[in-house]
Amino acid sequence: MSLNIVHLIGRAGRDPEIKYFESGKVLCTLTLAVNRRSKDDEPDWFNLKFWDKTAEIAKNYVRKGSQIGISGSLSIESWADKTTGSKRFSPVINVDRLELLGSKRDSELGSADSAIS
Repeated sequence: MSLNIVHLIGRAGRDPEIKYFESGKVLCTLTLAVNRRSKDDEPDWFNLKFWDKTAEIAKNYVRKGSQIGISGSLSIESWADKTTGSKRFSPVINVDRLELLGSKRDSELGSADSAIS
C-alpha cells in the first residue's frame, strides 16, 4: 500500500502566476507560507502547482496574503543547474483541492470565512 497525501493551511506568499498551454492545459504556480507553532519561528514555504479548473480558481480568487487550505500530493522535481551542470531538486505540492479561507484583510476586518473548492 502506498500513500502520498498532503494537507496544508497557510497564506499565499505571492500572487498566482498562470501559464496557458497550446494543448488547453492551464498551470498556476504559487508559494504557500505555513506558520509553525511558535510565532518566533520562521514559516515553512511550499511550492504549489494547480492545474486546469483549480488553476483558474486560484488565479481568480487567491492573492498575496490570502489564507487557503490545500490537499494534494508531494512530488520532487529535478533539473540540471545552468551554471554548474549539477542536478538540483525541489519539492512541489500538486494541488487537487483548494479551499479559500479568506484574505489577511478579511481577518483584520473580522469577516466570516468563505470556502470554495
